Amino acid sequence: MDASAQQIRDALQAVAQLRQKHAAEPLQARAGLEVKRFQARRFQATYADLLKSPRYKTAAAFFLEELYGDKDYAERDQQFARIASTITRLFPQAVVNTAAALAQVHALTESLDDLMAGQWQDENPGSQGLSELARYIHCWRRVADAGARHRQLEVVLNLGRELDRLTRKPGLRTLLRMMRGPANAAELSALQRFLETGFDAFADMRGAQAFLELIEEREREWIRSLFEDDTVTCETKLGHLMAGDAFS
Repeated sequence: MDASAQQIRDALQAVAQLRQKHAAEPLQARAGLEVKRFQARRFQATYADLLKSPRYKTAAAFFLEELYGDKDYAERDQQFARIASTITRLFPQAVVNTAAALAQVHALTESLDDLMAGQWQDENPGSQGLSELARYIHCWRRVADAGARHRQLEVVLNLGRELDRLTRKPGLRTLLRMMRGPANAAELSALQRFLETGFDAFADMRGAQAFLELIEEREREWIRSLFEDDTVTCETKLGHLMAGDAFS
């Protein structure tokens, strides 16, 4: 099996195991959803300017929808898993690399969110008088894996780079359109939609370097603040952000 195909299979197997765990532990699943919703709001606030930018809004919305959202990705995962062993025969290598990057992002994010959910259940905001912001900070610090957080950012950036490379392949957009019929017939519509939406989002930017540099700069600063700032300072920053103040 191609290395990229194996990466996809391994990543989706890890996600499937987490999904089975949550099916058996509804409180953990609910906590995970609350964590995801908070993180989606944080992302939306952090990149409010990009979500309004004529150049970057489509790509920013794509990242929010496909990477930082609280939607259920089960259908897309099932489609990826079904073709993992044959993906190199179905798609060009550039598409395979992008699919592998997405699978890595997805698996690492789900793993970290699951760890956060476990801590989220243990934090009782009512008895401790914690705000949602402080609760999130406490959970982040109890998980306490800075290396995984930086890896998570790097795999997100790698996915962005792969999507940017897709837009530089002559004729690939036409090929993606031609794949709609076969993809729908093979019940791969969610995967097809992801590929087309990602391609169009990054093509609209006419170069993703500046966009990805902004993502990296802001996410590294939030990782640093969530680990290193005292709780009051970090909570104040998050509060200003969520209230709509400019990122600083």
